[in-house]
Amino acid sequence: MAEAKPQQAPETKPQQKAPEAKPAERPRREGPEGWPAEIVEIRTKTGVYGEIYQVLCKVLEGPDGGRVILRNIKGPVKKGMIIVLLDTDREAKEIKAR
Repeated sequence: MAEAKPQQAPETKPQQKAPEAKPAERPRREGPEGWPAEIVEIRTKTGVYGEIYQVLCKVLEGPDGGRVILRNIKGPVKKGMIIVLLDTDREAKEIKAR
């Protein structure tokens, strides 16, 4: 009787996944640890208890370096302080008196 040889499967290469297409987004301006900014002017206090300050701050580094933006900051602030902004894309709305 003839011996039956075990059949070997043909060698296959590992299949690579096709890269997924991401939807078109505008690039975010955020650093790995954030971007330093200097407080130029303290505008006003806001919040229910006056715990939030609206300040103008000048971004010192990054793609928006030199840009002055309005941000809301919680906690004690002084003119000339250096703060770290995680995102330089957003800007606060100016508070207007009623």
